[in-house]
Amino acid sequence: MLRDKSLIPLSHQHQRALALCVRIDRAQPIPGADLQAWQVEIVFHFEQEIRIHFAAEESVIFPAARQFAELVPLVEELIAEHASLRKVFALAEARQLSAENLAGFAQQLSAHIRKEERQLFEGMQQLMKPAELANLGLRLEAALKDASQACILPNEATKLKPTR
Repeated sequence: MLRDKSLIPLSHQHQRALALCVRIDRAQPIPGADLQAWQVEIVFHFEQEIRIHFAAEESVIFPAARQFAELVPLVEELIAEHASLRKVFALAEARQLSAENLAGFAQQLSAHIRKEERQLFEGMQQLMKPAELANLGLRLEAALKDASQACILPNEATKLKPTR
């Protein structure tokens, strides 16, 4: 199903977060010398976009989805996942992520994003009327106004290295 235009800003942010996950996966195994650089980049992503993204979902998207009984369990799962991911972002901020934690983070964030895109957004689009989605889009736009709209460039240590 095509993404409704009201949800596209979140989908664009999801694409940028998925790009980070792909880079982490492709960089495996992460050398210990690069671990701090990855944590700096993860924290930067969180501060520039993901923190605002989570808040927008929690204040706009999740309450709208909760109006539909069939989406309530999914919303509860996603809220729990936000809490779990925030703990990982806090570990990164404290520079306490191990290489294994970093790989697990990428898998967890990727799975979370795919669940939102494939289950929550699809469900909302099927259940909500066009006018409701349009109103949702306006509220979402206001909630996301402070988020970065640009791609975050990797630092020298987190750039993908050419394969030989």
